Amino acid sequence: MRGPHNIFRLIRTGATLERTGAMSIVLTALNAPRPLRVVARLLCWPIKWFGLRGDENMPAVTRALSALGPAYIKFGQVLSTRPDLAGEELANQLRVLQDRLPPFSIEEAKKTFFIETGLLADEVFDEFSEAIAAASIAQVHKVRLRETQEELALKVLRPGIEKAFRKDVDAFYLLAGLVNFFAPFARRLRPIEVIEHFEGIVLSELDLRLESSSASKFKDTTKNDDDFNVPSVNWKLSGKRVMTMSWVEGIALGDIKSLEDAGHDKSILGERVLQLFLNHALRDGYFHADMHQGNLKVSLDGKIIAFDFGIMGYIDEYTRRVYAEILYGFIKRDYKRVAEVHFEAGYVPMDRDVEDFANALRAVGEPIFGMDAANISMGKLLAYLLEVTERFEMETRTELILLQRTMVVVEGVARSLSPNINIWKTAQPIVENYIRKSIGPKAILKDIANTARVVARFGPRLPNLVENILLTQSEKQEKKIYSSKWPYFSIAIISAFFGAILANLLSNL
Repeated sequence: MRGPHNIFRLIRTGATLERTGAMSIVLTALNAPRPLRVVARLLCWPIKWFGLRGDENMPAVTRALSALGPAYIKFGQVLSTRPDLAGEELANQLRVLQDRLPPFSIEEAKKTFFIETGLLADEVFDEFSEAIAAASIAQVHKVRLRETQEELALKVLRPGIEKAFRKDVDAFYLLAGLVNFFAPFARRLRPIEVIEHFEGIVLSELDLRLESSSASKFKDTTKNDDDFNVPSVNWKLSGKRVMTMSWVEGIALGDIKSLEDAGHDKSILGERVLQLFLNHALRDGYFHADMHQGNLKVSLDGKIIAFDFGIMGYIDEYTRRVYAEILYGFIKRDYKRVAEVHFEAGYVPMDRDVEDFANALRAVGEPIFGMDAANISMGKLLAYLLEVTERFEMETRTELILLQRTMVVVEGVARSLSPNINIWKTAQPIVENYIRKSIGPKAILKDIANTARVVARFGPRLPNLVENILLTQSEKQEKKIYSSKWPYFSIAIISAFFGAILANLLSNL
């Protein structure tokens, strides 16, 4: 339930961070200004007793986020993929949050399976393993079908997870409202809309029927990717709180030592992860939006295997073209074109200067080129980009939030495999290929054909539609004319002018 009572949730968050010793670590890792650090510590230290204790065997930050709940764990998962932002030590600690949380019992998992499918697990399966992966929302068991001896992966939601997420999201709504009230300068970021977007994602992730559908669709759209694999869904053994898929062997992408021992080239894997994501986002408009190390494995033959399809992203054709043109402009260092695309798409107010915006973008893009990728601080780069967007009153695009967030995560995964990877060189062939296919002559012909199909479908109604539009516009114009004082004043002047001429003529008769 939303309301002021959620202030206690936020207070407990600060108190928990302080009690577990995570507050100073987080503020230092995020390079917070010293005054902010001092104020945060002074406010939270007297009330640290109010915070949650957490598992004392865990590192401080992991302990705090695990105690606070699933939404906070999700935040930690994102940070774990960005050592350039959070620091190598903190990122390593947070990787525990991806798939190694305390599991719930097998009995509880079997009970949920029966409620959802009406089938007894002991009658359907010969084997039912302990949890092999336990994440913030669900855990996975390896099972073996009695009838066919096929090995499957059974995913089961955590008990009470829906209620726990609801509490977190409600507290986030309060925080967004406070930001809107006390920080008017931050309203351009539309914090409430961002939380609404996040809430929609969370709700879909808590219904495994939707995840099953997403996995099935993703498998169809990527079936021709030779270096990528998506497990198949077993619909008969799936429901709202359970999902069953084919079992696929592989090495976790976060297990660097095992990857090295198996002879996999980490640099190639890093490039492959990034290029696969860009292909799915640009080519298909449908992409895995939670691509951290815990959701990715590598098969013996080097294929990337994806898991956990609770968060999927979709972007329409127009947005894809805009995104591709922006990326391509940066790759080619054509900052004028990047600026123009922002204006054409309506991302920047039209009253701003294109040349000024292009120059600001140059300051963002130029440090990327001609430098060793390892020497580029993405944290500083993102901070400056935020500065630029604020200066030009660029609003947050809610439809691109998921794409931007996933790009950050994927880049983090790629850098964990290949620290010196050149993001722009890796992205260039994918973006260029998309540009050729979507913005060239073939794309124009395709757009014309699509437009013709739409026109043909509405052909019989077109005359009436056009007539109604013209009548509406005419009525608006008439209303505008007669609602203004200037037309009456003009008519009066013209009447007086012709009146004077007429009077003069009559006087001469």
